Amino acid sequence: MQRNYSEFSRHRIIHTAYSIPILKKVLLIYTGGTIGMMEDPSSHTLRPFDFKHLTSQVPEIGKFNIHLETLSFEKPIDSSDMNPEIWIKLASMIADHYENYNGFVILHGSDTMAYTASALSFLLENLAKPVILTGSQLPIGTIRTDGKENLLTAIEIAAATDDMGLPRVPEVAIYFEYKLLRGNRTSKVSANHFNAFSSGNYPLLAEAGIKIEYHTSSIRRPSNGPLVIRKQFCRDIAILKLFPGLQPQVLDAFRSIPGLKAIILETFGSGNASTESWFISGLHAIIQSGISVVNITQCSSGSVVQGKYETSTGLARIGVISGNDMTTEAAVTKMMFLLGNGMRVSEGFATDLRGEVSLG
Repeated sequence: MQRNYSEFSRHRIIHTAYSIPILKKVLLIYTGGTIGMMEDPSSHTLRPFDFKHLTSQVPEIGKFNIHLETLSFEKPIDSSDMNPEIWIKLASMIADHYENYNGFVILHGSDTMAYTASALSFLLENLAKPVILTGSQLPIGTIRTDGKENLLTAIEIAAATDDMGLPRVPEVAIYFEYKLLRGNRTSKVSANHFNAFSSGNYPLLAEAGIKIEYHTSSIRRPSNGPLVIRKQFCRDIAILKLFPGLQPQVLDAFRSIPGLKAIILETFGSGNASTESWFISGLHAIIQSGISVVNITQCSSGSVVQGKYETSTGLARIGVISGNDMTTEAAVTKMMFLLGNGMRVSEGFATDLRGEVSLG
C-alpha cells in the first residue's frame, strides 16, 4: 500500500506520441532548487512554478512516448537545507513507487546534489532502476536556461532500456550539461558555469550529443535480490579541512564535541598532513577516545595513499583510515550510513559498497 504523502502534491502528465502505446513510466520528484523557479514579473523575485503546468514551460515533453507523473514538495527546499531526514524520505518515496515505474528523476538544487546522490546510493541497496538527479544553474523559465535540456535528457535516461529490455543505468546518477556521472563519484566544481559537476576519479556513465552514448563498461550492474531500503543515518560526524597554520586548539575543540563519533579529515595531496608532534599526538588522542578518523584528499582527483610520503606515514601508524579516492560527499554520507546502521567503520571504508571507491 502506498503512503499518503500529505507534504507532497501529485500530478499526472501522460504523453503518447503519435498514438504509440505507452511503454515507459517515469516518476519525477521535485524537491526544490533553481530548476523549478520562475521570475515573478512584478516583483522580479524567484518563486516555484506549478508543476501542473510543466508542459507549458517544457512543451518538448509532449514528444516523449512516456507516462510521466510528478510528486513535488508542497514547500520546496533550498538544497542548502537538505538533511538526512529528507534523504530517507526520498528513498522511501522511491521504494513505495518502485514497482510502478521504470525510472525516477529527482529535481534538486545543485549545491548539495552530490551529497543527496551519494546518500541515496547507500540507502537504496540492490537498486536495479535508474534514479537520476538533475537541476540547473538558471531557472527553467529563463530564456538561456540549462534546465530544459537537463530535465529532458534525464527523463530519457530514466526511461531508457537496452536490447534486452533492461534499464541502461540501474544506479543513482547525476545528469548535468550533457554528462551522466555516478552520483557517489561526483562533486560540484563551479558556481558559475553550466558544466558544474565533475567526477575526477571515475569515467562518465554516458554523454549526450546527437545521440546518448552509454559507456556500458562504467555502469554498475545491480546485485541480485529485492530492493532494500536502509533508513538510518548518524549525524555525529565532522569535517576537518587541513590548512597551513592550523592551531592545536582546533583539535582540542573537535575532541570536546559531545557525542562526536567520526571525523572526515581533508588532507593535502595524496593524504599528507603535518608531522608536528602536537598534531599527530592530538589526532592519536582523538582516535584513542573512540572517534574514527578517515583520510580524504582535498584534491578534486587522485587518491589517498597513506605511507607514500613521510607526511602520511604517521597517520597510518596512529590508526587513521584511508578513504582512498572517495569524494568528500561520498565519505560524509558513507560515514553517516555506516554509523547509523551499526557497521564497523574500518571494515566499511575498506569495502566498495555502491561503486563509491576504487580499491586495490
